[in-house]
Amino acid sequence: HVQLVESGGGSVQAGGSLRVSCALSGDTTSGYCMGWFRQAPGKEREGIASISKDDVPTYATSVQGRFCISKDTAKNTLDLQMDSLTPDDTAMYYCAAKLPFECYVDSSDFDNWGQGTQVTVS
Repeated sequence: HVQLVESGGGSVQAGGSLRVSCALSGDTTSGYCMGWFRQAPGKEREGIASISKDDVPTYATSVQGRFCISKDTAKNTLDLQMDSLTPDDTAMYYCAAKLPFECYVDSSDFDNWGQGTQVTVS
């Protein structure tokens, strides 16, 4: 297992931007399918973006065109750039990792999770 630690959450006004990051330790991001998930109070966890070991991204329709997932191999981090934020994007955001097979935003076998970082849009 690898360790994942998110950072960069906070509060932003609607229409603004925010970037969250996830530091991976115990291995390198290049060997994993990586993903971002979010969970709002009273709602189910939602997969919003994933990126394969070959850097192929997939997005949920709810964030397509507004969010961008990327990996920084030098820093060994997973990043999520979020633009045009709305109050509906308010949630706890989690990064996750799994073995690199069948890497999709709705994959159900992510088995390494961070502790989450809060994003609030008002």
